[in-house]
Amino acid sequence: MTDTADGGGAGRGTRTPRTGPVLAAGCVLWRKSPYRADGTEICLVHRPKYDDWSHPKGKLKHAEDALAGAMREVLEETGHHCAPGARLGTVSYLANGRPKQVIYWAAEATDGAFAANDEVDRILWLPPPTARDRLTQPRDRLLVDALLEALPARSGREA
Repeated sequence: MTDTADGGGAGRGTRTPRTGPVLAAGCVLWRKSPYRADGTEICLVHRPKYDDWSHPKGKLKHAEDALAGAMREVLEETGHHCAPGARLGTVSYLANGRPKQVIYWAAEATDGAFAANDEVDRILWLPPPTARDRLTQPRDRLLVDALLEALPARSGREA
């Protein structure tokens, strides 16, 4: 999965050498709906700096493993711990004129609670079709589809 559109901001983290792409990682965080026995919900984060809705993600720290970085970002941005699942792909785009590569995993939320912070002021848990519509970047919508394909078959997986 690759996209070449110019994207939003670069996020936080250790500086990446100007010779290569900015490396980042994130997750499509999901949970079984607490309201419907057969439903799945996806967590989206709102970043006030860019006024956008996206999946939790961020720059990798120096020498940080991509999956560890993805799980760290989920915890920092959503307050939730997660159990990683299938790798969903890599999204490539320009951010502030620099190439950026973000590796994504499916991740099931296990426990935690959100608290607003400087980077993320709100989160939403939404059914997949609603999450797809709420996402700001079209490239992020493809990750919803990838998640649904990766999840075990469940009658509540709205497409």
